[in-house]
Amino acid sequence: MIQQKRIVDHFLELVQIDSETKHEQQISAYLKKAFAELGLTVDEDDTAAKTGHGSGNLICKLAATDPNPALPTVFFTSHMDTVLPGKGVKPTVHEDGYIRSDGTTILGSDDKAGLAAMFEAIRVLKEQNIKHGPLLFIITAGEESGLIGSRAMDAKWVKADYGYALDSNGQIGDIAVAAPTQAKIHITFTGKSAHAGVNPEDGLSAIQVASKAVARMPLGRIDKETTANIGRFAGGISGSTNIVVETAELEAEARSIVQSKLDAQVEAMRKACLDVGQETGAKVQFISDVVYPAYMHDESSPVVKLAFRALESCGCKPRTFHTGGGSDANVFNGLGVPTVNLAVGYEHIHTTKEQIAVKDLVKTAEVVVAIVKEAAKSGS
Repeated sequence: MIQQKRIVDHFLELVQIDSETKHEQQISAYLKKAFAELGLTVDEDDTAAKTGHGSGNLICKLAATDPNPALPTVFFTSHMDTVLPGKGVKPTVHEDGYIRSDGTTILGSDDKAGLAAMFEAIRVLKEQNIKHGPLLFIITAGEESGLIGSRAMDAKWVKADYGYALDSNGQIGDIAVAAPTQAKIHITFTGKSAHAGVNPEDGLSAIQVASKAVARMPLGRIDKETTANIGRFAGGISGSTNIVVETAELEAEARSIVQSKLDAQVEAMRKACLDVGQETGAKVQFISDVVYPAYMHDESSPVVKLAFRALESCGCKPRTFHTGGGSDANVFNGLGVPTVNLAVGYEHIHTTKEQIAVKDLVKTAEVVVAIVKEAAKSGS
């Protein structure tokens, strides 16, 4: 049985450990010690040297208690880092059943709610002598910096049949079964500088060229599976209005659950830039980098079917949905392990109004235990 006071107290302890993304040293040391004390084998991969973050990813293994070799290996994943402002979090449990910070920082339930649920589930498995197959708990660094930890991870660490990320908004029971791939795009337009008041006709404004290109791009909601956006448009020198700007830079993105649609969207954005460059004589550099893959499962997928059974056993109503954001689940699917992202109930994340209900914290741990139980049944 989940112990509400224990999981709440542990969650409050976790959110008070500073762990803003890129500065995961303290939380990593805490987690390694805590998982080891529960009897798990803990490894840290070598990605910190590659990413420049305060920790590598942690791979925590809980040995099977059932010798049946047919039992699947299941992994659960959460990330150890938070967004800013995340230093000096002061959490309080309120009378309405919600946990919040004092309003000067985030709370950190994204994703320390997932961490707290993992620890409580492990304790319950041990206390109740619940038989299970091999379990992995993968705790990533740098998720909030663009999935940088999981993207740098070697596939050798993810030896599992399927997995569950505990890192989605929504009500308990919601399952993100599909998420888009994302392309990061950097565009540079180079024109010709001149004095804006003396001889502007001798110049070629990169800002004007870039504006024309953006006007031709399909942007925003392209279709139900595809989006695109210009996130940054920069050119010129602050206060220098007398110079025809020579260089303008744009940072953009495109996302789609369907790879062919992403390819088509990126190509449409590229064509708009190159066409305008050719018409005006400006030079154009267009660089696109796919930062993580898409994934898509449906209710017939084993990883989803198992989640349905587990959620229903907890009294939850399962609901699948397609999300527009990426998570570590994208990366792990790309590494060949079917993974879905489960809602843990946190609200208003990435803001100082972030909150999570105590009941949802408890229910998330209950769902983890139920998934372990259902996985054991599936191999019998």
